[in-house]
Amino acid sequence: MRVDTLPPEISGPSAWLGPEESTKQHWQHELTPEDLTELEQAASSCLGSNAELTQINRLSFVLPKLGPRLKDIHDALLSGCGFALIRSLPVRQWSLEITAAVFYGLGTHLGNPRPQNAKGHVLGHVLDMGLDAQDPNVRIYQTHARQTFHTDSSDIVGLVCLQQAKAGGDSALVSSNTIYNQMRAQYPHLAAALFDPIATDRRGEVAAGQKPFFEIPVFSWHQGLLSTIYQRQYIDSAQRFEDAMRLTPLHVEALDCFDALANSVDLNFLMRLEAGDMQFVHNHTLLHDRTAFEDWSDPKRKRHLLRLWLSSPSARPLAPEWAQRYGSVVPGCRGGVMMPARAWQAPLNPV
Repeated sequence: MRVDTLPPEISGPSAWLGPEESTKQHWQHELTPEDLTELEQAASSCLGSNAELTQINRLSFVLPKLGPRLKDIHDALLSGCGFALIRSLPVRQWSLEITAAVFYGLGTHLGNPRPQNAKGHVLGHVLDMGLDAQDPNVRIYQTHARQTFHTDSSDIVGLVCLQQAKAGGDSALVSSNTIYNQMRAQYPHLAAALFDPIATDRRGEVAAGQKPFFEIPVFSWHQGLLSTIYQRQYIDSAQRFEDAMRLTPLHVEALDCFDALANSVDLNFLMRLEAGDMQFVHNHTLLHDRTAFEDWSDPKRKRHLLRLWLSSPSARPLAPEWAQRYGSVVPGCRGGVMMPARAWQAPLNPV
């Protein structure tokens, strides 16, 4: 893209500064005892009918009182600041089965779950599996290393904290729209370079007929909306493939600039998820990060989160090239790792 054709500055509630946004209350939501009762009853009803977690949907997971509030949270994710913190599920009192069903069922009110890996897991487990973050076929959420700022491959990503790490493992958020605005104003030639179809490594999660990488611009301008997709480690590791677009010195400088802005304390902010806290993030306007952590030696106390990738039927339009990663650009049925629905599963334990 030429500098003189860059999209305009992005305005509105999704273009925020971390130090200011962190002090606001509109993205923080506390579940009441009545909410928890409603959630537990809905989960018990679904499980009592012998439904698999993958069979739970918005219609079967009935939330007459909480449901309208979740609709407001959904709308704020897609059109507002782009993230929400919902406190707090009694995960130490509930069984893992009830907790997972509550998280999954609540998530269906925000979008349709999508598979997160080549095993077809629609309920993911985020914990240190003792793997090497430098291995190009390892996804970094399976390690204790810092993830760095990135997007996940869905409209919305949801997390619920089951157990915290001994130290570290904090969540960080930054507005990708703000990053674009800063680059556009200060380094327009670098912003323009990130509209090129940069290759990103699939890290071994390759469906039949796919290349081992996809080529989607970091910044994508489509139907008057700016959407961002980003994972720097995976961009760098995609260079191992001979047919991937080569990163020029200009691209590297642009990516370094993007990283520097994402890591600026003037733009981002940290939050610590307590046990039972749920965080939901809109991937197209935000990036999220997880700091490195030190875990407990006792396997029963290790840091552990459950994750959902959600596709909202009301999600924004995406450019056709996003189908390389999302399988489709149709809202409600896009995103995740391409797997036939019959292979989808929601394991209660990491496998």
